[in-house]
Amino acid sequence: MIRGFKEFVMRGNVIDLAVAVVVGAAFTAVVNAIVEGIFNPLIAAIFSADSLANSMVITLSGDAKLSFGLVLAAIINFLLVAAVVYFAFVLPLNKLKQAQERRRQAGLPTHDAKSPATELDVLTEIRDLLAAVPAEPGKHAPNS
Repeated sequence: MIRGFKEFVMRGNVIDLAVAVVVGAAFTAVVNAIVEGIFNPLIAAIFSADSLANSMVITLSGDAKLSFGLVLAAIINFLLVAAVVYFAFVLPLNKLKQAQERRRQAGLPTHDAKSPATELDVLTEIRDLLAAVPAEPGKHAPNS
């Protein structure tokens, strides 16, 4: 049971997820600071309120209030997070994958000579070497 737990914790997925949660929490603080320090004051100045969350408030009967400013702040926060994640992480990684695919199609190595080859690289190389070996008469080719 302990060994199974250790294997689960040491899996790449769990470690990656833990790193993502920690980085996400730190990143949220940065985005919140941008929204509260820059966008809230600008939008609040437009609507003559002390903060975006307190702007565009409609009071209904009794103590009920509709806070459109609060919703707008959440939307801005979401859009900022999405934009930074896309432009800082997704777009560069997609460009890197495209560059690696172009190198792979051109027959160039996809990794530096200094970095160790991955299992996939080694298996691909073995497959390519086996496919290049001509079949001897009377024997089956490796891919048959």
